[in-house]
Amino acid sequence: MQNKHFHLIGVCGTAMGSLAGMLKAQGYHVSGSDKAFYPPMSDELKRLGIETFDGFDSAHLQPGPDMVVIGNATSRGNVEIEYALNKNLRCASMPEVIREYFIRGKHSTVIAGTHGKTTTTSLMAWVMEVGGLDPSFLIGGVAENFGASFKVTGSEHFVIEGDEYDTAYFDKGPKFLHYLPELVILNNVEYDHADIYPSLESVKKAFRLLVNLIPSNGRLIAGWDSPVVREIVEKPIAPQGVWCPIESVGIEQVGAKWTAREIDFLQEETRFKVLCEGKEWGNFSTPLPGMYNVRNCLAAVAAAAVLGIEREAVKEALATFKSVKRRMQVAGVANGITVIDDFAHHPTAIRETLRAARQRYPERRVIAVFEPRSWTTRKRVFQKDYPVAFSTADYVIIAPLFESFRLAADDQLSIDEVLADLRAQGKTAFSIEGADAIVAHLAPELLPDDVVVIMSNGSFGGIHQKLLDALAGNSA
Repeated sequence: MQNKHFHLIGVCGTAMGSLAGMLKAQGYHVSGSDKAFYPPMSDELKRLGIETFDGFDSAHLQPGPDMVVIGNATSRGNVEIEYALNKNLRCASMPEVIREYFIRGKHSTVIAGTHGKTTTTSLMAWVMEVGGLDPSFLIGGVAENFGASFKVTGSEHFVIEGDEYDTAYFDKGPKFLHYLPELVILNNVEYDHADIYPSLESVKKAFRLLVNLIPSNGRLIAGWDSPVVREIVEKPIAPQGVWCPIESVGIEQVGAKWTAREIDFLQEETRFKVLCEGKEWGNFSTPLPGMYNVRNCLAAVAAAAVLGIEREAVKEALATFKSVKRRMQVAGVANGITVIDDFAHHPTAIRETLRAARQRYPERRVIAVFEPRSWTTRKRVFQKDYPVAFSTADYVIIAPLFESFRLAADDQLSIDEVLADLRAQGKTAFSIEGADAIVAHLAPELLPDDVVVIMSNGSFGGIHQKLLDALAGNSA
């Protein structure tokens, strides 16, 4: 059985690459193909020794694998999918394989919501690790405490990032509906993934379905600061209400069971006190910056309490958590200038990332560089949100819309309007195309102690290293 061959179509996706590693860790023969390979997952696949093919070709499925795993970024017309269908090869979606080969029979902790899933999943896995539960996990990014995006163990616990994006071309439901959730963290819900969700109502429906899957002996950790999460809990899909007990967590909203107080943002750490039902539960510190990360930590604390993890272990885990690659990650420092790499690709994520940068570096100039690459960031639906999202930055550069030809002209975000609004706030703001041109413009403008926050959910032409190299050259 261990010689079974899995071939993954779209293997460089963060979750697909992690699944490839998990399958290999179980002793299976694993191969994969994709149209492009870029860090961090390309580095991870190489480290894992996964056999990869650059581009798609039916020859990659000859001889036929035992299972063809089809990623949700691929669709009909892909030559490998067409070959698999024509040859009647056994095919499955990524979530189906995860459920049947890794989750079934274990206690499943699912972390869901619009923002913070990857960080909170990584944090939850680390809390459980320090707490002695030895969890298996799958994360949509590389968790720095583990140096990996997955871990396969023999314990009864599995932790997974619950993505609301669709499953495969043949299954348009959200991935998280496959993960047999028993403990769910639902931190926040906003409109996102405009390519598959036509409205906020359709997003709410997806999360209501997730909540309705939790068994009566399970638990929901609900982010009370999110009005949409409260609405999902108060108006669930089932008329009798949510079937399981609810642990509400929040900072701003009155009435949350778990809350954080005395929050102090320092240069190297964030400190806060946790209260449960108004009573002090413990004092915590984390290297993570920003209020949104306090919420992530608070959810993990509540979940840890549900799992019976000792408080001292939770404190140790939060204090020693190293975050995730591409989440407020310092890519490097050159000539006294700090360059940060972040995955932000939603106006709220941009806003909170820049606020976190301001809190961590309060006396320094913050420069925001953003690539509108995801479907959501390229659409006009968030036109009015961007001036607020960038308001914390001192200097803004926005690249042109990635593959703008894929959207109708009247549906596109107007970068010119965003720039005009930012300039009306008194900010320096430009639109510059291409990593090389941005670096050529920006490098001479930067001063020692500046903080450059580069945000994209793609490789952005390797801009991070190009900027660091240019800055190092300037200091020579």
